[in-house]
Amino acid sequence: QVQFAESGGGLVQPGGSLRLSCVVSGSDFSEQGMGWFRQAPGKGREFVARIWPFGGPKYIDPVKGRFTISRDNARSTLYLQMNSLKLEDTAVYYCNGISGTGTALYDEWGQGTQVTVSS
Repeated sequence: QVQFAESGGGLVQPGGSLRLSCVVSGSDFSEQGMGWFRQAPGKGREFVARIWPFGGPKYIDPVKGRFTISRDNARSTLYLQMNSLKLEDTAVYYCNGISGTGTALYDEWGQGTQVTVSS
C-alpha cells in the first residue's frame, strides 16, 4: 500500500520561503511521475506541479517562477521549494503519483503539510 509523508510546512510572511518534502513508500517511486497538490480553505484540491522520473517539470501559472519541484529517486523523496510566497499560497499541500493528464494516480493521500502565508 502506498504511503505519503509530507513535511516542511509552517507559518511564513509574504515573500518568504519554505521547502516541502514528501517521502513515498510502497510504490515504484523512481518510475512514476510525481506531483504536488494543494487544498486551500473552502476549496477543492488542485494540481500545483509535477515532475517525471528524470525531469520535465511543469507548474500551474500562479506558481511559475516561484516554485521549483525536484526529486531524489534514491531516497524516494519529492520536494517543493517555494519562494516569494503569497497569501494565496495558503493551503494544505499533498503529494501523490501523477498521470499524464495531471490527475492523482492513487486514491490514498497523506496527512498533508499546512502552509500558512500571513503578515
